[in-house]
Order: sequence, then C-alpha cells, then structure tokens
Amino acid sequence: MAVISEELYSLIVPLEADRLIVPRSCVAEIVRYTLAEENADDSSWLQGTTNWNNRVIPVVSFERMCGIEPPVPGGRTRIVVFHPLSVGEVSEPYGLLAEGFPQMVRLNREVVEPDSDYEPPADSPIICQVRLIQEHALVPDLEKIEQMLREAAAPA
Repeated sequence: MAVISEELYSLIVPLEADRLIVPRSCVAEIVRYTLAEENADDSSWLQGTTNWNNRVIPVVSFERMCGIEPPVPGGRTRIVVFHPLSVGEVSEPYGLLAEGFPQMVRLNREVVEPDSDYEPPADSPIICQVRLIQEHALVPDLEKIEQMLREAAAPA
C-alpha cells in the first residue's frame, strides 16, 4: 500500500510587498538576475529574456501582471525558473522575478489555511491567498501565466 504524504514541500518567493507560495517541484532553479534582452516597454509584464541551460527563456514580473509597479531590480533580485505545467502544448520554462532568495517550507493542514477575507484582483494570475503561521502568501495561477506567455509569443 502506498503511503500518501500529508506535507507539500513549497517555496515562499519574496516579492516587493507580497510573497508567493509555489510547490517546490514546479521550480527548476533559482538564478541571479541577468537579462540577455530587456523589454523596452516599461509597462509590460514581460521583462525580457535570460539565458538558462543554453536556451533563451522569457522573464516576467508578477507584480506587473497584477497591475503593481515592481521595484527596480537590484543586488537581491533573483530569477526563479519554472518548469512548464502544460502537457501536450508548446510550453517552455520561464523565469519570474523575485526580490531575494526563496525560502523552502513544508506545508500541511496545521500550518496553512485559506484567507477567506482576501479577494484577488479581477483578471490577475492569483488563485487565492493563504495564511501561514506568521504570514500571508499568494497562490499564483501558473497555468494562467503560461497561457499569457503563449499568447504574447503568438504571431499577431
């Protein structure tokens, strides 16, 4: 009989004013901030591209996706590289800007609960907010982020 774990290894990804919480298995690597090509449009959520494992991948600003002005990238800025979730579709790894190094946590029913007082902004890539023991974290909609990237890459 298989034993099912009641815990989920996750990463808390620091942003400027918020934190994201994502399953550890979704993250391929955390790399220092370097953009091979920067997007000239300062209002775009697509920051540019970076080189990762001999391929060029897009880098997004989660804050901008939510309509929030992100901080200027600095010495603490990292790129969290995500594995694509989509199966059977053309999806590539992508990077998401973080303001510091993500922290590993183990989640279980005793330390996490939904925050029913939080309402995500309409049309944002946020599923919900959860309460952890000492903080709140946003649960990003990684499938929506991937869909936005596919739409941005599609020829006009």
